[in-house]
Amino acid sequence: MDSSHLSSKLPTTREFNAYINQLIRCSSSVGANYRASQRAKSTADFINKLKIVEEEADESSFFLEIILEINQSQDLKFEIEKLLKESNEILAIVVASIKTARNNLNKK
Repeated sequence: MDSSHLSSKLPTTREFNAYINQLIRCSSSVGANYRASQRAKSTADFINKLKIVEEEADESSFFLEIILEINQSQDLKFEIEKLLKESNEILAIVVASIKTARNNLNKK
């Protein structure tokens, strides 16, 4: 998700700044925590790290929805919708990965 690119195109009002700052934090956390999950010490640790990714991806979707709602620019609407779609796809992949990891853990 490239929320930093989007943020440079949005107005610098109080409302947008607050939402963009939150979006940048949670969307960058998705990548950082996914990377951490790849170095997990156990399957349980892997699942816990992916749960953080799930929460941050969901939060990213939330802030993108808010930004889409208050956005006045038709030019940015497509870009915001594209990022929202990507965020929801990442969320679906992570949820499926968590389910698979839990199933594998329960089989042991």
